[in-house]
Amino acid sequence: MIADKQLKQLVEAAVFAAEAPVTLDQLLGGVLADYRLNRPRLRQVLDELKDDYRERGIELVEVASGYRFQTRSELGPALVNMWPDRAPRYSAALFETLALIAWRQPVTRGEIEAVRGVSVSTQIMKTLQERGWVKVVGHKEVPGRPALYATTKAFLDYFSLQSVADLPALAQPRPELELDLESAADTNDTRERGTNKEENP
Repeated sequence: MIADKQLKQLVEAAVFAAEAPVTLDQLLGGVLADYRLNRPRLRQVLDELKDDYRERGIELVEVASGYRFQTRSELGPALVNMWPDRAPRYSAALFETLALIAWRQPVTRGEIEAVRGVSVSTQIMKTLQERGWVKVVGHKEVPGRPALYATTKAFLDYFSLQSVADLPALAQPRPELELDLESAADTNDTRERGTNKEENP
């Protein structure tokens, strides 16, 4: 057996040292492999750690890929000034496209264009896929068999979501969908807006 304090410290250190979100199974089969610990007890420890960090500048969160430490989202606008040259800039057009994919997935490019009323540039779709936020999950059984796009686990991780069910509910058919995603990505300085009909990312 391991003392409660040492167990919490070990789990905290393991999550902190990991380069990517850590799952319960990874913790149980890795750093905790030598201890008799079940999943409910481990979840309890993780919940206790969340409480410990509730008033701190960083927080322990569960995302789609597991648990990780991250800076608090409300501190993002200030923290981004530490790395002014590293923050990618994306257009509002890209975020609106991403939002439509997130809320309507799986969806074709043509369906996205029908809602937005403008064409979606090839570069926007390429950027979303290169960023790892969107992938092709199949093809629609209609003439031409257009690709169906959906969000990825990397998208959920980036926006601190456990699943697409965590996305806020939409009250209108087409609200300003991109605002929630832009807000969540403030630390990446993503408020550049596109102006062309055939928009750029």
